[in-house]
Amino acid sequence: MPKGAEARTTAVLTGRLARAPWGESRQRPPPHSRGNRWFLYLLPPLLFTLVLLLGSQIPFLYLSFFKDLRLGRVGTALTLSNYIALFSDPFYRNAAWQTLWLSASVAVMTLATGFPVAYILARMKSRWSLFLLATIVTTSFITIVVKVLGIVIIFSAKGPLNRTLLWLGLISQPFTIVGRASGVIIGMMHFTLGFAVMLMYSVIRTIPSSLEEAAQIHGSSRLRVFRRVVVPLAAPGIVTTGLVVFNLSMGAFTSTALLGSGNVFTLPILIQQTVILETKYAIGASIAMVLLVATLLVNLISVFAISRFRSTRMVQA
Repeated sequence: MPKGAEARTTAVLTGRLARAPWGESRQRPPPHSRGNRWFLYLLPPLLFTLVLLLGSQIPFLYLSFFKDLRLGRVGTALTLSNYIALFSDPFYRNAAWQTLWLSASVAVMTLATGFPVAYILARMKSRWSLFLLATIVTTSFITIVVKVLGIVIIFSAKGPLNRTLLWLGLISQPFTIVGRASGVIIGMMHFTLGFAVMLMYSVIRTIPSSLEEAAQIHGSSRLRVFRRVVVPLAAPGIVTTGLVVFNLSMGAFTSTALLGSGNVFTLPILIQQTVILETKYAIGASIAMVLLVATLLVNLISVFAISRFRSTRMVQA
């Protein structure tokens, strides 16, 4: 090797060795430090959300432990009489159970209806997919009152649906969904379906279509690919969407009030009647706390069950 080249090589190696400590300090941080960094980014919005939640709910929690004296007055001694009355009265227990099963039904039916739509939109290569998605986004911003009134008009005794079915001879007399639980489910689905489709669409777009193509090349049918590839990969998004729909349905008031027509009692309806009509603030606060705790418990149990299921699958794999 020429002396000049040897000198340059020695100089380069010496420079690299001299810069080795600095180069090591510039390496990518380990995974646990990156996780801590993301936690620091998420901490401010988490604290802000907790402040809003606790700041609005603590007054209700405090008020619920005083005896209701009617006409907006409460007692001065702490007591559990409000909660004892709620859990001992069959009317309130039935209302709580009806709120839970209505919300769960809406979540399941919305997922079953919205997931195929989201999947088709996510896999469409036509320009119509953007138009259809924009239409769903636009309809999601329509106020719930307008949506519910549209359902009432469509399903009314002289509405277009009943007239068509009577003309075809499929029914002998008009039917209505107003005042029934089925009408409340349809109204809440009409309100939450657009949000569910948008959430699941964004999740499905993150799944490479090449995975489905590879599975089909190896002999899997489209149904098997959908069941063994798409659904497992989209499971976290499906669960999250289901919980979002469930939470929205647990607190739904407008669709239940208008389509329930006073025959379907859920906890939000009871809160409105107890606080506004009967001016029983302490009882209303107790019902609100029961609704909040029930919603939180369902979310926590769902997240825990999904975490255990995923860990079990990973161990089996």
